[in-house]
Amino acid sequence: MGSSLKRAIVRPPPSSFRGCISSHPLVGTLDLDLALHQHEKYCHELEERGLDVIRLPPDVSHPDSCFVEDTAVIHKSKALLTRMARSERRGEEISVHQVLKDYLSTKVIQAPTTLEGGDVVHCEKFFISGESQRSNLVGIREMETWLGIEVRIVSDPRIVHLKSHMTYLGKNTMVVTPSYAKHPILERFDRIVIPEEEAYAANTLSLGDLVFMSSRHRRSIQLVKSAGFEVLPLDLSEFEKCEGALTCLSLLF
Repeated sequence: MGSSLKRAIVRPPPSSFRGCISSHPLVGTLDLDLALHQHEKYCHELEERGLDVIRLPPDVSHPDSCFVEDTAVIHKSKALLTRMARSERRGEEISVHQVLKDYLSTKVIQAPTTLEGGDVVHCEKFFISGESQRSNLVGIREMETWLGIEVRIVSDPRIVHLKSHMTYLGKNTMVVTPSYAKHPILERFDRIVIPEEEAYAANTLSLGDLVFMSSRHRRSIQLVKSAGFEVLPLDLSEFEKCEGALTCLSLLF
């Protein structure tokens, strides 16, 4: 399976990154220099796969702004710019919009709608979206209408983002945490259930037949390899401390 993706919008972590929204016990040990190095490695690997990497400047006023995935949801020729649930993140989407409007038809959602890209799992013929702490039903329905694609919903007010619990690899295969492994919305998928202690590895990034995965979770990597996928391990330890992962760091289209 080839990838039709051509571009990736990215933004490095700002000097204020230690102020990210996070309940991770190690957030206080975040190493900004290491985070910048890990981010540059991530961008390099995207470029190596033929993507045009569009680099936005760091946004010191928004500590979480490197997590650009949350700012928009894209399908075919359209992009829906989101409204974040957390007020301190609102405004991150403005500079992303400035880029996207040169390539796509865009729309900006308004209050009381909330929607974040980290809730949206892209499958071939439909999306699966979390109705979560960050995305509400109004936002999900507006996404479905504007982008013109069916959206199936997982309602769980306990979660922040659905893509922390499942991501789509292609070939009708989903990587999923044990808590969602038997969810009826996944019954027609082949499922790779990762160990509970490696739940962070549920967030993967697929480009064609290659799967980017967290290098810190070796059992999960082996499970994905055993299912016939090629894996590129990447260390994103510092982003994990801010409760971010692989898909969070880019907006692909």
